[in-house]
Amino acid sequence: MEFAPAKINLALHITGRRADGYHLLESLAVFTRFGDRIELGPDEQDSLTVSGTYAPGVPADETNLVLKARDALRAAAPGMATPPVAIRLEKNLPMASGIGGGSSDAAATLRALVRFWNLDIGHDALLRIGAALGADLPMCLAARPLVARGAGEDLSTVDGFPPLGLVLVNPGVGIATPAVFAALSQRENASLPPLPRHFDFHTIRNWLETTRNDLEGPAQSIEPSVGAARAALERAGAGFARMSGSGATCFGLFETGNVAKRAAAAIRSRHPGWFVAATRSTPSGDAHGQA
Repeated sequence: MEFAPAKINLALHITGRRADGYHLLESLAVFTRFGDRIELGPDEQDSLTVSGTYAPGVPADETNLVLKARDALRAAAPGMATPPVAIRLEKNLPMASGIGGGSSDAAATLRALVRFWNLDIGHDALLRIGAALGADLPMCLAARPLVARGAGEDLSTVDGFPPLGLVLVNPGVGIATPAVFAALSQRENASLPPLPRHFDFHTIRNWLETTRNDLEGPAQSIEPSVGAARAALERAGAGFARMSGSGATCFGLFETGNVAKRAAAAIRSRHPGWFVAATRSTPSGDAHGQA
C-alpha cells in the first residue's frame, strides 16, 4: 500500500513565464495525512481498478496519470523485469481541485512500482520521469514540506516545519488549471519573502499574511464559489484561509487538530454537498505522509 497525500500550496507566487510557455513559480507546499491510496498486485495483464468517493470521475484511458506513470517507468527500465501489474486506486480526493490528487497518485504509483518490480532506478532518475509527466510530480515524489521554484522542479526541503491543523474545503467544483492560468493578468510578480527562522503556528500564520496565491483571483473569477469556500473557513474560526494551487479547494489553518475537527463538522453541517476534510500536514522528515 502506498499513500498519496493531498498537496497544499500554502503560498503560490507566479514570478514569470519561460519561453516554452511554462510559468515560473515559487511555492511553499506541505502534504497531508488525508489522501488517496495505491495498492499493487500481480496479474496476467495490466489493469486499473478505482474505488472511493471520487472514483466515478477518474478516467480509465491513457489520460490517467497513474497509467502514464506505469508506462513511463516501464519505458525507462529496458531490460529489467516489469511484468503485468494490477493497480488499485482508492480515490478520496476530488478531481481538478488544486491539491495535486492526480499528481500525487502518479508519484505514489512510481514509488510503489519501483519496489514491486525491484527496479534499480535512483531518485534522480525517478524525478526526471516524474517531471516529464507534470510540473507537480517532483513535489509529490518528495511529499514533505518544501519550497518549489522554477516550473516546479527546483525543490528545497524545509527543515523543522511542524505539523499543521488543516481543514480542506471544496465547494463541489473542479477548475481546469489551463483556464486559471489563461485568466492570470499579471505574470511578473514578487518572489516569496524569506521563511521565518523558527516555525510554529503563529510564525507560519504571520508569514503567510505577507504572501499570496496569485491564482486565487483568476480562479474566483471563473468559479465564484471559491470565495464562498474561503469565507466558510473564516466563519468557522480559521487562523488563516486561502485557496490551494489553481483551486477550487481552500484550506484553513487551525491551532490544534481538535479545533480543526470541530470546524470541519460545522462547515459540513452548513454545506452538506461540499468536500470537507479535517487533517494535519506531515512535518519535516515524515516523507510520503501516512493514512
